[in-house]
Amino acid sequence: MTILRAVRSFPVPVRLLLVNQLGVNTGFYLLIPYLATHLGQDLGMSAVAVGVVLGVRNLSQQGLFIIGGSAADRLGARGVIMAGCGLRTAGFALFALGDGLALLVAASALSGLAGALFNPAVRAYLAQEAGARKAEAFALFNVFATTGSLLGPLLGTVLLLVDFRAVALTAAAIFALLTVAQALALPARPVPPSAAGLLGDWREVVADRHFLAFALAMVGMYTLENQLYLLLPDGARRATGWDGAVTLLFLTSTLANLTLQLRITRRLRTSRCRGRCIACGLLVSGLGFLPPLALPGLVPLLVAALLLHIGVMIAQPFGMELIPAFGRENLVGTYYGVFYMVSGIAAAAGNAAVGWAMDAAQWAPWLLCCATGAGSAAAVAWLHRHSLLPQLPADPAQTDHKQSNEAR
Repeated sequence: MTILRAVRSFPVPVRLLLVNQLGVNTGFYLLIPYLATHLGQDLGMSAVAVGVVLGVRNLSQQGLFIIGGSAADRLGARGVIMAGCGLRTAGFALFALGDGLALLVAASALSGLAGALFNPAVRAYLAQEAGARKAEAFALFNVFATTGSLLGPLLGTVLLLVDFRAVALTAAAIFALLTVAQALALPARPVPPSAAGLLGDWREVVADRHFLAFALAMVGMYTLENQLYLLLPDGARRATGWDGAVTLLFLTSTLANLTLQLRITRRLRTSRCRGRCIACGLLVSGLGFLPPLALPGLVPLLVAALLLHIGVMIAQPFGMELIPAFGRENLVGTYYGVFYMVSGIAAAAGNAAVGWAMDAAQWAPWLLCCATGAGSAAAVAWLHRHSLLPQLPADPAQTDHKQSNEAR
């Protein structure tokens, strides 16, 4: 009920974006976790071909985030969100309609480009509509996204009893419905003209050294968050010999997100020290990888998943809140685009390092993840200590309420 009351306290566009993210993650995780198995086992593709198809999606998404962000600034976030969901509809439908390598690579490229378009655009739209309550809006955004991340695989497991085509077509249908809903219900907002050219906008953002330092400092969070799909599931399978143990990890993180996210953000939003909160969250996420290093069994892994998500719940909303404050208002999308491009590329490199550590020694990946969290926390704390992060009001919600009363 607390979550529902919080959702109702925001304007209609924010509510629509929250429901949209629930649908986006449901559709995405309905298909993507099962794609590699479909390509390798159902279609008999080689490991190299499977890697090419999956790699094209990652590369087209992570490398083009800046395109989606800039498009949101110049064309309006609403249209870019719709275009992204439309492209993902086409991409997921192609996975159901063909089995040739060229067609599958095209489907993968469309799916990745779709994410590169709507991910920064949605966050830019949400940040603008939420006003001074950005942190709380992004906290709710995480709740809806995490819920979709759990619902998607559950629905996918059921649909696989039919076949993979049913999975892909259902995922495509979800994105088609989202596209129609956005066209009918998401308000268009005027886009102020930009005096600088596209390259000028990119140069301005890339020249913002404080912002780039913050983006690099935050890569640890995304590297650690990705371990819910790599290191932690592998550890759960080894500890129990049961593939279903992975579901317990997702269930733990989802329940924690539903019950704690909003409470954590509301409790911490009164602090002026956003950098300190973010650093604390990164450290908690990193320390979460110590229990599996010290103790065997499934319980330490569940504790790791819980601490990982508590850390993310502390750090992520305030990180998202800070990004628009680095630059001009009409470059919000570009800032989010560059941030996610840096984070995506660095997280991919981090995953490669964790994978190498998994092959090197049993203890190595856990220690590496712990060090990654501590390193990112130290970097953000250093930026905060040297006043290199934007300063925001102590309680944005109260400021927003006060301004609303004065306007009346």
